[in-house]
Amino acid sequence: MEITAGIDVGSGAVKAVVMQTGDQGESVLLAHVSSRLRRREVAKVVDEVFHAAVEQSGVDRIHYVASTGEGEDCPLATGHFYGMTTHARGALFLEPRARAVLDVGALHTRAVAMSEQGRVVDYKMTSQCASGSGQFLENIARYLGVSQSEIGSLSLSAKQPEKVSSICAVLAETDVINMVSRGITTQDILRGVHESMADRFAKLLRSLQFDGVVFVSGGLAGDIGLLGALTDALEKKRTTTAPPATVVTHELAILAGAIGAALWGGFRYRKLGREDIAWTAMH
Repeated sequence: MEITAGIDVGSGAVKAVVMQTGDQGESVLLAHVSSRLRRREVAKVVDEVFHAAVEQSGVDRIHYVASTGEGEDCPLATGHFYGMTTHARGALFLEPRARAVLDVGALHTRAVAMSEQGRVVDYKMTSQCASGSGQFLENIARYLGVSQSEIGSLSLSAKQPEKVSSICAVLAETDVINMVSRGITTQDILRGVHESMADRFAKLLRSLQFDGVVFVSGGLAGDIGLLGALTDALEKKRTTTAPPATVVTHELAILAGAIGAALWGGFRYRKLGREDIAWTAMH
């Protein structure tokens, strides 16, 4: 049995998990902690989140500490794993039916197709423009005067959605300002933004070869309006012979990268036959 930790350093938040894997390969999530960066020093937030997760788990030693995301230089880590790899494995842990994961982060979005073992077989990313990102949607919500928790339900109540016409974040925000001046309702604006984002995400997913459930991870995984728009966008372009797409998420979807890092860390630890300890309560 080994204890592993995963640290996912994102553009907007740091997530850490502690996991236990038994002799038969069964893994259990012992603890998880996340914290927004909010312009704080990344190294300090990483240290706080990691130690909070360790304290929550109650363990006194960790065999392998794996980082992912922007955590290549994390001093706590034994090893680092690419984000697409960790999100694929983490998504599979949270939803065994998943064969593709859409990771919607603060600045970028990527679509990853994986095998039933969680190995990446294909992936695509959005362009550098941030109009398909969590930060973009957060900026729009702030301008409209609504909270993050309200976005999804407001979007679902829209009557006549009006899409933004540009994929450029700056120009898209200008579109929204113009919509407000024309009297377009907040609900219709948010649904239009969701539909514009969903069309881009669906295009990414359709460029991959996979059969099965699409798992949405990242900071926008809990946005029910975006999930609804994505389901509609995938159905819109579906051929008559293709099965309908199933879009799912999980209450812990924001932790998919950290969970995947911890699981791959455990795999590497066992593969190398290591017996050393990455962290103990003596640190």
